Amino acid sequence: MRVMTPFDFMAPALEASRIMMESQTVIGLRLAGMAGFWPMAASETDLMLAEKLSAGMDSAQAALRIGMAGGNLSEVAMAAMKPVRATTRANAKRLQRKVAGS
Repeated sequence: MRVMTPFDFMAPALEASRIMMESQTVIGLRLAGMAGFWPMAASETDLMLAEKLSAGMDSAQAALRIGMAGGNLSEVAMAAMKPVRATTRANAKRLQRKVAGS
């Protein structure tokens, strides 16, 4: 078994930072839309809840799969963040397009 170094956690730390930035973008855009600064579909809040549940379940499943296969902590963290990052990235792009009017 290989001893983990601090460098093994650089990729998960960067991925978590990306998720954090995209999440803040999505939260800000949704709040501004709910406040009436631009038109937002009424289904946006339902979508918000549904995607959180879906991403959470996918995240747990991916982490479990890698962990059971013998992955190290860094690999488990990256696998767990992959579905969450896909959701935050897609939401940020979609909401920014709506704000830009395209």
